[in-house]
Amino acid sequence: MERPERPRANGCGGGGAHGALRNGFVRGPSGAQINHIVHNGGLYKRPFNEAFEETPMLVAVLTYVGYGVLTLFGYLRDFMRQWKIEKCQNATEREEQKDFVPLYQDFENFYNRNLYMRIRDSWNRPICSVPGAKVDMMERVSHDYNWTFTYTGRVIKDIINMGSYNYLGFAQNAGACQEAAAKVLSQYGAGVCSTRQEMGNLDKHEELEKLVARFLGVESAMAYGMGFATNSMNIPALVGKGCLILSDELNHASLVLGARLSGATIRIFKHNNMQSLEKLLKDAIVHGQPRTRRPWKKILILVEGIYSMEGSIVRLPEVIALKKKYKSYLYLDEAHSIGALGPSGRGVVEYFGLDPEDVDVMMGTFTKSFGAAGGYIGGKKELIDYLRTYSHSAVYATSMSPPVVEQIITSVKCIMGEDGTTIGRARVQQLAENTRYFRRRLKEMGFIIYGNEDSPVVPLMLYMPAKIGAFGREMLKRNIGVVVVGFPATPIIESRARFCLSAAHTKEMLDTALKEINEVGDLLQLKYSRRRLVPLLDRPFDETTYEETED
Repeated sequence: MERPERPRANGCGGGGAHGALRNGFVRGPSGAQINHIVHNGGLYKRPFNEAFEETPMLVAVLTYVGYGVLTLFGYLRDFMRQWKIEKCQNATEREEQKDFVPLYQDFENFYNRNLYMRIRDSWNRPICSVPGAKVDMMERVSHDYNWTFTYTGRVIKDIINMGSYNYLGFAQNAGACQEAAAKVLSQYGAGVCSTRQEMGNLDKHEELEKLVARFLGVESAMAYGMGFATNSMNIPALVGKGCLILSDELNHASLVLGARLSGATIRIFKHNNMQSLEKLLKDAIVHGQPRTRRPWKKILILVEGIYSMEGSIVRLPEVIALKKKYKSYLYLDEAHSIGALGPSGRGVVEYFGLDPEDVDVMMGTFTKSFGAAGGYIGGKKELIDYLRTYSHSAVYATSMSPPVVEQIITSVKCIMGEDGTTIGRARVQQLAENTRYFRRRLKEMGFIIYGNEDSPVVPLMLYMPAKIGAFGREMLKRNIGVVVVGFPATPIIESRARFCLSAAHTKEMLDTALKEINEVGDLLQLKYSRRRLVPLLDRPFDETTYEETED
């Protein structure tokens, strides 16, 4: 008789015939695929397929060696600049200020001078068209190794855009959204020239907020003119000294800045790791505040719906379960997930079939799926009324531009089907199909791809510093626009290219892009995959607590 399996973390069984892994993943006989086989104690109503392949040891070693060589040459070039052997082109203090504390943090700019400058041409490329499925780009050249650029006057036409956050294809200069925005522009003008509390509260703003609240399924909502400030200026209004923030280690800079500005104590948990989060929650309840041991005034958990560098989706059912268990609050940033996830585009809450009331603060932006600008916060009416009075971005910021507001209203109504068409729902479905197709094809080619199979953010691992610029340049030569990312935006050995899928991408466009990616992958030897996928929570976990602010 077989010995019964011992239950493991998160409601998953132990080792079985196929070598089961933790957190509901199982490796098949060939080791080529991992599937979700249980639903973490019944919390999940759908499969949750998310795995990360380990960095090959040789690639990791060569990446460190590459950065080491670049650093050595960087010190050599700084020595040559100091002795006027090489021209110094970076910002430096004036001679009469040589005894001052450096204003430009000269040594701290070592990375910018000697590493970033080599591949600077891969960023800030100027486009001169609507950022749709295809873009036009102004050609530029550098004659001084990327310190300055000169425009040739030539425009590169019809570049397939694999970098913009245009998830539902609403970034367009024709159609219902453009027509509605143009009509409002002629009626209201471009600017409001006042804050909401003074003379800048338009009927369009009121209409937008009611529509967003209905779309999210919450009591009330408030719109802001800038997505970054929606996080950085509202978190300080919600928590302060004597409060505790538990933040995912890969949270966006806006969440990090908001947490730091709040004055609350910040503790970091491992990315999407519920064991790490629960340990911090337990410690917070048991030990209370440092020194005084008083209970925390509030405990706020900060997470994102889709993490924009990893392509991973938050384990929201488990986060909500922990939040309820330990009586804490949850702040959910849906910047990348609203519109992009869920059967009707209502984000990660709908994706998991959860109740919006279980999320205390629902934040999102209009800059991605809606093709506009700004952000929102949704939740209880009491929360929104409080923020209208105490949020810096509500009290002091100028109101949203009327044409931008109308762009959002029209696109949200399209997604909800209130425009009398099924275009919105069709775009949500098309995005999901494009995402699965593109991810599957890249994996079949042998690339290491991070993230969840349903995430339209697709990181393709490059690793080595020399390949960051080479990949971006080679793709542009083939009329494919991509975003490449390296240190310090990512860990030093995890440089990557990041593709963002759109409902506006046709299968022909995706096939063209995949063909060119395959060629460049062979040229630069980027096909590192050995099909040894490792679920996120099986990454090494230690019990280190990172604390940024002490009371």
